Amino acid sequence: MAIVGAGYAGLNAALELVERHGAEVAVLEAGQPGWGASGRNGGFAVPGGAKLSRAAMTRRFGADATAEWAGFERDAIERVRDNLERYAIDAEPGPEGELCLAHSPRAAKALAAEAETEAEDGTETQWLPPEALAERGLKAAGTHGGLLHPVGFSLHPLAYVRGLARAAQAAGVQLHGDSPVTSLGRSGGDWVLHTARGQITAPRVLIATNGYSDEALPPFLSGRILPIISAILVTRPLSPAELSSQGWRSRVMACDSRRVLHYFRLLPCGRFLFGGRGGVSARPAALAEFHSVLRADFDAMFPAFAAAETAHYWSGLICMTGNFTPFCAEVPGMPGLFAALGWHGNGVAAASEGGRRIAAALAGKPNPAPAITQVTPRRMPLPALRRPFLHAGMQAARLLDRLG
Repeated sequence: MAIVGAGYAGLNAALELVERHGAEVAVLEAGQPGWGASGRNGGFAVPGGAKLSRAAMTRRFGADATAEWAGFERDAIERVRDNLERYAIDAEPGPEGELCLAHSPRAAKALAAEAETEAEDGTETQWLPPEALAERGLKAAGTHGGLLHPVGFSLHPLAYVRGLARAAQAAGVQLHGDSPVTSLGRSGGDWVLHTARGQITAPRVLIATNGYSDEALPPFLSGRILPIISAILVTRPLSPAELSSQGWRSRVMACDSRRVLHYFRLLPCGRFLFGGRGGVSARPAALAEFHSVLRADFDAMFPAFAAAETAHYWSGLICMTGNFTPFCAEVPGMPGLFAALGWHGNGVAAASEGGRRIAAALAGKPNPAPAITQVTPRRMPLPALRRPFLHAGMQAARLLDRLG
């Protein structure tokens, strides 16, 4: 078997193929394990992976498929937890739960209503008014309460993926870094993958490159995926006085309710991580401008931290699909070629579980991935104009966020 991409999906698939199915596996990575999104994210092991709301998912795929997806999300978080324990990975796991802060009174009403609905379904979410947030050390400027979900935990994303890579090598996986695949084709009944250093022949191949996918490998991906830049800044260690002045002392994971959302958390080392989505260009000038916007947003939400300079800043690519759901199945019309990608900026858990599940299909067994992930992604309209449309959409979303 051959796997392209040594991130969460690719490494979990490799481990599952070796440990459960006794396969010989080679993983080809353009950089080093975790070089892409798996090493550059905020470390949120939480439910997610699809961009659709539950209501939209039910309308499109039905109640049973939506319930199946919800079960997958729960299994995905436990998969990460099991990986940390099974492979003795020290990824600095944080406290349980994720907080969504309301950025406007209208958002507060919606989140409070969501808390009531989930309580009726037996979900132990908590609506926390502003005074309750302050009591728990979760005070951010311009917020109007928050919804605390009890599921999920934070971790050090690069430590996690590097731990997976070590486990894969220990299990016998051939892991090849600095080996970008330059072409992919058929020869007889096998697939042939070419790199600058040579070639690999395999009966089945998994593409697990997410936002770093080459849309020509295979051409099926062309127009069906859209990479989007997500960026993160990390401050110097904050002093006790700064934390006290701001009123933020909790290490719980958090995000806000904006359409162009921010995500943030206090790290174990005392630094503060603050991320945001919406970049459309990787040009240096565009990334510098994105950093300036992100820093201004950070200063507005956490004014007591404004004097804490940005010690580290990085960006990476998340991946959306034409269906707004992941794709975790065999590529149509290309027997033996599979893909597991499209985690919509929330792949720590989902990509880990998705990689494990797609391994069964590569081993010749029925595909246990959720039904919604086996639906072929739609081709986006006017693919050549995806980025201009994305830029316009992001500008409109930011305007709507400012309006509440």
